[in-house]
Amino acid sequence: MQDLKPLRVFLEVAAQESFVRAAKALNMTPATVTRIVAKLEEELDRQLLLRTTRHVSLTSYGALVAARYRPVVEAFDQVGEELTQDTQPFRGRLSINVPMSFGLRLMPGLIQSFRLAYPNIDLVVRMTDRLVDVMAEECDLAVRISNPPEDKSTIWRKVCEIPRKVVASKAFLDRTTRPEHPDQLDRNFCLSYGHDVEPESWPLHKAGMKNTFTAGTALVSNNGDVLLTMIQRDAGIVLLPEFIAADALKSETIEEVLPGWAVSSLWLSLYYPPYTTLPPLVEAFTDFFEAYLADIDGFNFEET
Repeated sequence: MQDLKPLRVFLEVAAQESFVRAAKALNMTPATVTRIVAKLEEELDRQLLLRTTRHVSLTSYGALVAARYRPVVEAFDQVGEELTQDTQPFRGRLSINVPMSFGLRLMPGLIQSFRLAYPNIDLVVRMTDRLVDVMAEECDLAVRISNPPEDKSTIWRKVCEIPRKVVASKAFLDRTTRPEHPDQLDRNFCLSYGHDVEPESWPLHKAGMKNTFTAGTALVSNNGDVLLTMIQRDAGIVLLPEFIAADALKSETIEEVLPGWAVSSLWLSLYYPPYTTLPPLVEAFTDFFEAYLADIDGFNFEET
């Protein structure tokens, strides 16, 4: 039999012992249900149901058909469900916390791609540049860009490294002596990234030499895009993650300072509550997140 619909209708009538109740369960009219069952009986050339004004029961042949076909229909439906789960296995809601600059630059494209791959997962995305407590904030995972984590109360996973560059505008550098060594930097014009009033430390190294430079406190901000905008206005020099500075470097509105000196990279990590194992939705997002970033400039997967 090529079409399972008549069998489904017949089996529902048999289970409900009523055309009316079966019609309601199937969201059909009783007349439609009656017509489908009659057509099936005609095709099989056997009566399947005994009809009275108050009751519907199976004939002996109808009982045989129900007994043989019900497992077949159930098995068919099970295969369909398994195939659906293989292609769209996840359904639910994920709460994610990400840094502000990262979120504004990367998350719209990532979310759009993720939603195409997992249309049944709803996302709540909150952005903040402070280090959130993933348990207190009740988020399923948090993206953090920082020095190597030391937090022992949560689970974290290193995704990649974030290269950094010391940068400034060409106009600012043209009106000062271009530094060739960290000792030639004027900290009064070196802006700091931070969450309080403490100056930022820049860990620099070159050919085995190390130099930790302490930036100034004339401007301290906890947002990289604010610092980028300030140096584009010729306000000074700043240490920025490469993914924030990349477009401005390409357009030559800013340029690298101390090009011979490298800066220690930050880590991009995912923080989780203390799961015993990652929930399926969290694991799905984690895998997608890593694959998405691997194709974008400014993220170093080679040393992870």
